[in-house]
Amino acid sequence: MKYTFDIVGVSQVLYFFNHQQQSWQKSPQQGVEYLGTHTCTLDAFLESVESVPAKWGWNFDQVIDTVIQFWLNNSESVNYWKTRLSDAGRDNLLVARVADITALQAEFESLLDKNL
Repeated sequence: MKYTFDIVGVSQVLYFFNHQQQSWQKSPQQGVEYLGTHTCTLDAFLESVESVPAKWGWNFDQVIDTVIQFWLNNSESVNYWKTRLSDAGRDNLLVARVADITALQAEFESLLDKNL
């Protein structure tokens, strides 16, 4: 199985929590997980991703490697989001998505179908 990791934005804590609850109640997308952290560090995201592999039956080592590779190969993006999080203030989270590539593709296709 292949995985993907990407930072997707900054969100207010309550909005992120509400979005997570609504998404889970509507249709739990197996294989796509959104993570939130108050700090833009590799350690913070590695800590937040620890519970995800067990939840979906993912290969923990591959998920961790995917997050680390993103961090090493996308320093400009990481710095951009670190600045955006700092600008947003204390009551905000940096949001990232970790996903099984096949499940993420299915989620995108579902979104396209809804918009057609």
